[in-house]
Amino acid sequence: MSTPAPHLPDLAARLLGGTVMAASDEGFGEKENLLNPEPVKFVPGSFGPRGEIVDGWETRRRRTDGDDWAVIRLGTPGIIRSVDVDTTSFTGNQPVGCRVEACGVEGYPSPDDLLDVDWQQIVDDSPLAPDQSNVFAVQSDTRFTHVRLTMWPDGGVGRLRIHGEPVTDPRDFDLGTLDLASPRYGAAIIDSSDGFYSPARSLNRPDMARTMGDGWETRRNRDRAADWVLFELAAHTRVHALVIDTAYFRYNASAAVMVESADQHGDSAWTQLLAHTALQPDTRHVFRFTDTAEELPLATHLRLHALPDGGLSRVRVLGTASRYGRWLAAQRWWNALPASQAVSVLRATGLSQTAAADLTSARPVLDPAALDGDPSTRAALRRILTGPADRQP
Repeated sequence: MSTPAPHLPDLAARLLGGTVMAASDEGFGEKENLLNPEPVKFVPGSFGPRGEIVDGWETRRRRTDGDDWAVIRLGTPGIIRSVDVDTTSFTGNQPVGCRVEACGVEGYPSPDDLLDVDWQQIVDDSPLAPDQSNVFAVQSDTRFTHVRLTMWPDGGVGRLRIHGEPVTDPRDFDLGTLDLASPRYGAAIIDSSDGFYSPARSLNRPDMARTMGDGWETRRNRDRAADWVLFELAAHTRVHALVIDTAYFRYNASAAVMVESADQHGDSAWTQLLAHTALQPDTRHVFRFTDTAEELPLATHLRLHALPDGGLSRVRVLGTASRYGRWLAAQRWWNALPASQAVSVLRATGLSQTAAADLTSARPVLDPAALDGDPSTRAALRRILTGPADRQP
């Protein structure tokens, strides 16, 4: 076992669209409990028609050969850095051991479609300790879309967390304006001044806040510096608008905000993006920038100052990836794809199996010039990696 990576997002989170697609059995505890975002809350002595009510995935006692398994579709595909198989509350009924496999596929396969794909083992056969997190480091730089947890011979697991680095499909950037502060596309909140009542990491969640406790709230300001939060955007971004939401903050919303941006691919200096602007409580504010694409600010990072202290529910950064930003994202995505998925991507453009396999074996692609050459094969890959020809630079 190893150190967890809680600073990285849970790629399997329900919040991002993760789901347990199928399981071999769920006689005592439903498979969906694996991705419950809350800690395990087991109440001993509570019984239902199937026996004691558990807060986890628990299978019946196995009387035949074989293992139990569950297949999870990640909410956000990415590079997995650690897996937490949490057996909290399972003290005499935990599995003896487990393994974890992962695969990367195109589209939206069913559980049956996944039976014969290229599964790669990312956690070797390992023992599981009862009533605790069992965290395993993953040594792979491959982008995966699905995970399969196998446990033996049977038993219960409370939660499954798949911590890693989101790797966005660059073709998503061609759809138009997106929230490029969202963890769905690989953005992150990397620092904040304070999170006494609730942490800043809630600010960029893709859902809407449902209570005041579902946002960012700092302590009351007693003559200290104004609060702030630092965002790393999903790509080199042309910022079209900011959405700053104070939903449910009625008597403790930030009175005002000021936002700065920095471009690490430019001069990296902080410049004012949004001047000191008053906010209303319990209100969704939209601040739009110029409609002239060439004049839209470019940014890789944003720093929001909450004046005098923090009471915000959500922040969106609506924008489009620049041509350079898209290329960087595409390069990372293409070089991290499992070979079988890379071939599938190219085959979908009409390339032959041989041509697709040859281009895949030529990875990594580190320079757009490397895509010049035989137009009959490389043109398809160039279109995928550089995007539409009419994109803004």
